[in-house]
Amino acid sequence: MTLPKVVTVQNMRESDAATIAKSVTSAELMYRAALGIYNAVRFTGRVAIVCGSGNNGGDGYALACILLDNGITPTIFRVNEKFSKDGLFYYQTAMSKGAEEGNLSVPAPFSGYDIVVDCLLGTGFSGEVRGEMQNAVELINGCTAYIISADINSGINGDTGEASIAVNSDLTVSIGSFKTGMFLGDAPYYIDKLKNVDIGIEILRDEYYYMEWEHLHMFEGYGAIVVTMEEFCERFKYDDDFDAADRAARLSHEAGKPVVVKTDHSAVIADLNYLYFSADYVV
Repeated sequence: MTLPKVVTVQNMRESDAATIAKSVTSAELMYRAALGIYNAVRFTGRVAIVCGSGNNGGDGYALACILLDNGITPTIFRVNEKFSKDGLFYYQTAMSKGAEEGNLSVPAPFSGYDIVVDCLLGTGFSGEVRGEMQNAVELINGCTAYIISADINSGINGDTGEASIAVNSDLTVSIGSFKTGMFLGDAPYYIDKLKNVDIGIEILRDEYYYMEWEHLHMFEGYGAIVVTMEEFCERFKYDDDFDAADRAARLSHEAGKPVVVKTDHSAVIADLNYLYFSADYVV
């Protein structure tokens, strides 16, 4: 059985670049990402797509094109006037096909929408969400629509899962491979359901793997060290450079037995030879 891969942001970035250099244009990968999101959800009713200036926003513009080709006219909300190269192409294409444009400055801009797609910030984001981005995140979180996050919830660090504020999604559609930050830190409390879609990116380095939550019990027996994330962080003196996966792997080798570090909804599992991530919200 082939287990799904979990990767760091750097590995994903390098793998994406290698795929583009070898066989697929960046615009085609953006379209595949958008198509993956479209196929992961039954789009119906009024749809709003909230876009940032990078390639995550470009995924949103490409999604708008696909929706228009399938009889749904989305409304695009932009946080600023900047575009990535491919994002500008898909934005102009979407507008030429009849996409509508919304205004984030009006009161309750997402009132009346059935689905809101978060395409603000991608997996490479780190730090704190501020200014216009913070306003957009708060507006999304304050609406009653079904929320979809493209690749990762805007505001979550793709490696660590840390977030000072982030989009609360009903569904997050990971692109290419799961990222470590989808299982760590604050991420389990922002993601209700998580699904990955393969768009043809060949991952350069095998780092970690995803294991189904229902199989977690197999690692918790046989003398395994099982601790909560809080206990684990306290034991290893959590700091800004804290890497739960790396620490779990080292502890497993030192103790000569599996290590399971759990939250209420996710886990990091080190079993001497491999390191796995797991969560009860993956579908």
